[in-house]
Amino acid sequence: MQNSNEKKRGSKRDPEANRQLLINATLDTIADIGVTDTSVSRICERSGLSRGMIHLHFGGKDKLLTAAAKYFSAQYYAEMDRLADLGSDASPEDRVMAVIEADLSEVLLNPRSTKIWHAFRGIASAHPGVARYSSTQDHRLVETLQLAFSEIAHENGGDANLADDATSGTLALLEGMWVIYLTDMQGFSRSRSVNLIRRFLCGLFPGRFKL
Repeated sequence: MQNSNEKKRGSKRDPEANRQLLINATLDTIADIGVTDTSVSRICERSGLSRGMIHLHFGGKDKLLTAAAKYFSAQYYAEMDRLADLGSDASPEDRVMAVIEADLSEVLLNPRSTKIWHAFRGIASAHPGVARYSSTQDHRLVETLQLAFSEIAHENGGDANLADDATSGTLALLEGMWVIYLTDMQGFSRSRSVNLIRRFLCGLFPGRFKL
């Protein structure tokens, strides 16, 4: 059986494992103390790896932050796909509500994820790499909602712009719920938040999103 020193030496020979250690350490540190205080020293301390490993695998802290934002985003969408996958027979209303309920679920909306997401959004304007992976307007999420709302609007014979308005409004409301959660985690109600968004959709599509 390997002792801890042997395991540590072994891990140093595994580039992909080291990359992941550094990314996880970066995300955990951001969740604990924010992105401003997430220094190279703190990342190294948390990961158990040296500064040289950061430069070897990422070329520096900025590219490590970009890699961490990319991984965080990929994890979010992987969970979203899993939680919101209702199959091809699901109604457009059910597909929309599955996205909303998934986004506001404890799996995706929790103290760690919310702190990380808001930290990345806070530096996005000055960090193009992070900005690329911290937008709520990700094409996959936009297309999923747009398609569902387009089907509903077409069936209702409604305004051609209604699907765009519903998509933008739903994403804005979801983003707002994440802000509310960050500021009042104890008082936040997931069910009330879902119903508030449903009420908004009822106004756009009368008779389609029932409370």
